[in-house]
Amino acid sequence: MIQHCVRCGAPAGNVMAFAYEARLIWLEDLAGPVIPGAGYAFCQSHADRLTPPVGWTLLDRRGPARPLFASLEVA
Repeated sequence: MIQHCVRCGAPAGNVMAFAYEARLIWLEDLAGPVIPGAGYAFCQSHADRLTPPVGWTLLDRRGPARPLFASLEVA
C-alpha cells in the first residue's frame, strides 16, 4: 500500500513523529505503513521544509539521499 503525504497527497517517503512532553520532533525514512497516532506521512518536499515550533527540537534521522536514476557510466 502506498502511503500519501498528509499535506498534499503526493507519495510519501518520510514519517514525522513527535514527543510532546520532550518538545521533540523527528523525521525518519518511511519503512512501512504509518500507524495512526504514531506518526504522519510526508512527501520529500514537505519533510525538507518542516520547521519545529519555537522551543522544540527537530531531529532528522533520514538516511542519505538516494539518486533518482542510476549512473550509465561504463568502466
